[in-house]
Amino acid sequence: MTKLAQWLWALALLGSTWAALTMGALGLELPSSCREVLWPLPAYLLVSAGCYALGTVGYRVATFHDCEDAARELQSQIQEARADLTRRGLRF
Repeated sequence: MTKLAQWLWALALLGSTWAALTMGALGLELPSSCREVLWPLPAYLLVSAGCYALGTVGYRVATFHDCEDAARELQSQIQEARADLTRRGLRF
């Protein structure tokens, strides 16, 4: 099962549980305080997921490692390609 399918299954399970609880499909009589928390729960989860994603991207950017050896190798390949193209008549 792909990661997308796992996320979709989890989203469908959570969504159907939320809908059943908020619409009263299960026949449970929830207290008023639970219903007040249950209605905006999807918005809270969406904001939480966005904060987590933003934090993860920020952490990955902050801890990104430079590959100086690869950069030097790439620069040398660029110089070789320029020299080859200049030899073939291309002017920069």
